[in-house]
Amino acid sequence: MKIAFENNLRFAKTLDRSDHLQSYRSKFFIPEINGKKSIYFSGNSLGLQPKTTGKFINQELADWAKLGVEGHEHAERPWLYYHKLSKKILAEIVGAKPTEVVAMNQLTVNLHLMMVTFYRPNSSRYKILTEAGAFSSDQYAFESQIKFHGLNAEDALIELKPRENEFTLRTEDILTAIEENANEIALVIFGGVQYYTGQFFDLKKITEAGQKAGAVVGFDLAHAVGNVDLHLHHHNVDFAVWCSYKYLNSGPGGIAGVFVHERNFKQTDPLRFAGWWGHQESARFEMKKGFKPMDGADGWQVSNVPVLQAAAHLASLEIFHAAGMKALRNKSIVLTGYLEFLLKENDPLEKYYKIITPSGAADRGCQLSLYIKRNGQKIFTGLTKKGISLDWREPNVIRLAPVPLYNTFEEVYRFMEIFKSLF
Repeated sequence: MKIAFENNLRFAKTLDRSDHLQSYRSKFFIPEINGKKSIYFSGNSLGLQPKTTGKFINQELADWAKLGVEGHEHAERPWLYYHKLSKKILAEIVGAKPTEVVAMNQLTVNLHLMMVTFYRPNSSRYKILTEAGAFSSDQYAFESQIKFHGLNAEDALIELKPRENEFTLRTEDILTAIEENANEIALVIFGGVQYYTGQFFDLKKITEAGQKAGAVVGFDLAHAVGNVDLHLHHHNVDFAVWCSYKYLNSGPGGIAGVFVHERNFKQTDPLRFAGWWGHQESARFEMKKGFKPMDGADGWQVSNVPVLQAAAHLASLEIFHAAGMKALRNKSIVLTGYLEFLLKENDPLEKYYKIITPSGAADRGCQLSLYIKRNGQKIFTGLTKKGISLDWREPNVIRLAPVPLYNTFEEVYRFMEIFKSLF
């Protein structure tokens, strides 16, 4: 049901009173600026700390102090099996089977590990097709993987740009590019949500087109996981990677994750960089030669679990499980829709700024990116001084991410009042 938004504080407070998720805000620490709680719209850079995070980590510290090495088997949450504890909830969040997901390493490490398996260029099919202006860690990974195979990035990397005077890629242009390069592409890989514009790519259509062309299809979900509806298994995605410190609120540098579709388990000994934690659990400590992978995505693990990071991860995942992704997404659509309404009503002719994020809820997550036409840096500085936490990206873009777990409609309204006063 479409809501008839109103531009007044009373209406914003009414939306908050009817918000079934309003109690979840109290589960997070809200940073203060100038002695007052900030309006924190930076969850797309670093999510807030759940108040239970310390409890989860302290449990592991206490078990370490009390048990030492015996904590691997006798801690309250035995460390040997820690990677299993997050599987069910991660599967709920990304639309997968528990066997298809595992929390491990960091995002770019995981991207490299996945590309070892899934980017297998040959003399005729060797190109990677992706978006121009992808997040730099992705760019570096693509370039170095291409060089690792003795290829030239200028030849092997196809980077798609929006049409002239447009900010986002059209799905039809992506599909056309895949079809035009069908005989040469080995890998199609995009960010699920583009970090700069906030565009949510059509994962289903991209996957179908890429696989029809004979390529493997993967996604970097750093800005998508915990933010938008994902159906990785149903959409037949080959693999995906993500971090957990943005919308998943698992702490700076928190443990990341991977998805591998179950059909890829059935390959005969797929090439991978093996490590001992991916070896069969029952024989892991026999220290024998010959890698025998665990079933499922677990077989791509290389190292044992960083338990303190994983504990912080669990604290946040429990909140996601309780709230439910469907409810979070429903609120997010309305929350960001209200922000969009206020922004457009304030500047309908786009004299001062332009929203470069797609307008349709199906084509974006919670983030809106504003292209500021004049004095952008000055306006950004003014907002931060007024107690608003947000993000500046060159050139001239302010990114706003009202997160449904802890942001309110009143905050959206109060942000807009401050924003208007700076022009």
